[in-house]
Amino acid sequence: MNLGNSLFQARKKCGLSQEEVAEKLGVSRQTVSKWETDETVPDIRQSKKMAVLYHVSLDELIDFDLDFREIQDAIDRTSEEVEAKINWTNAWGKKYPILLKYQADVNIPNYARRINIMLDELKQDYGFSEQDAMLVLKDILYNVWKNRKSNGTGKNV
Repeated sequence: MNLGNSLFQARKKCGLSQEEVAEKLGVSRQTVSKWETDETVPDIRQSKKMAVLYHVSLDELIDFDLDFREIQDAIDRTSEEVEAKINWTNAWGKKYPILLKYQADVNIPNYARRINIMLDELKQDYGFSEQDAMLVLKDILYNVWKNRKSNGTGKNV
């Protein structure tokens, strides 16, 4: 996503018109339009003011990702009762088909036993609840995967 589109999406998300933004920033509506169409770029001071106006960090404004924000909003609106009814494996399986077919090939009890040991260790060593231990382990697993992916070797550095 380009900067102009990011500025446009952030403004729309806040329900502001170009005129309202221009008035609050002390610039013309045409200036706001030029920022949003990538004809010009705002200076750092104007960018900081927009971030405050749009209730986002400067980094978020520059890298504004509407899909991420929509996902976050959906998560925030989802109650525990609704979440309990969602079959996450089937939902994610549409994007990642391996989630729908690995059960026939993988020695699940072996991995489950080792994961249970790690969960128990997190609970014992740090006093985490069952859910917190699972979330921490999931986050660790994600970061290991991300590091392996980014160094290109398939292994942690």
